[in-house]
Amino acid sequence: MTPRPNVLAASGLDRAHLLRRDAGWQAERWADPTSRVLAVSGTDVAIVGDDPPRAGPTSPTRLAPLLDGGRAPVFLGLDGVAAFFAADISDSPLDDRAAALAPGRLAGLRAVGALVSQREGGLLAYAAAIVAWHRRHGFCGLCGWPTEAAEAGHLRICANPACRAKHFPRTDPVVIMLVTDGDRALLGRQAAWPPGRYSALAGYVEPGESIEEAVAREVAEEAGIAVGAVTYRSSQPWPFPSSLMLGFTAKLVGSADVRFDDDELEDVRWFERDELREAALAGDVLLPPPVAIARRLIEDWLEDV
Repeated sequence: MTPRPNVLAASGLDRAHLLRRDAGWQAERWADPTSRVLAVSGTDVAIVGDDPPRAGPTSPTRLAPLLDGGRAPVFLGLDGVAAFFAADISDSPLDDRAAALAPGRLAGLRAVGALVSQREGGLLAYAAAIVAWHRRHGFCGLCGWPTEAAEAGHLRICANPACRAKHFPRTDPVVIMLVTDGDRALLGRQAAWPPGRYSALAGYVEPGESIEEAVAREVAEEAGIAVGAVTYRSSQPWPFPSSLMLGFTAKLVGSADVRFDDDELEDVRWFERDELREAALAGDVLLPPPVAIARRLIEDWLEDV
């Protein structure tokens, strides 16, 4: 059986990378009324409807005025013969945005990512991630000069004639792991979270580190325990702004006595499987939202998948 993809993954889009350097083809697709544009403003994305919401792509003609003198659209790929683009409308007037998106609107991707279809969630995550990269890389990290978009938005080149460094979109790997010890699992919570929220431990992969080493280090840092067997489960793009979540389970070795770093976490504790299931049903423990891979890791464990 093929594992189900995580939320925000599996858009099914053909990224058509060979067409990114074809400026003439790109211009034709942008002028084509059948092309679709996904508007992005920060982590808000265009949607339409409520029950359930759907991705709200619109035509290049309607969004083009919002991009005058601003950021160029990014070619995302092809859905059959229709070209899809992403457009950053963050700097446009609010009234103009509303008119261009009507009858749709902007909504937070975290809130709607698990409500739209699998394909649409992947499309919206892709659009949000590439737009965020452009907004964060407007200047060269080598010389400080402005950078310019190239290859349909999948490259930025330093404008300094003496530099001309090429900057490609980057994704930051994050390990997220459900640590288990027989019929119990280790969860932690941050002080900023809603009361009762617990989740799997997580952290960025550091330079020169394998993902297995990152799992062991993060667990040791955040909970003061050691893990042995590390098993990969699944991955998820997380465009807030540019992470790739790598999901694992890890088995405890040695002492189960937790010693957590209260600079990072407010609490870390073991939950018995039945205890967590009942507490979640009663509302005493809040699991991560459905949009997060942490929810998938916990639910798979609760269901013994």
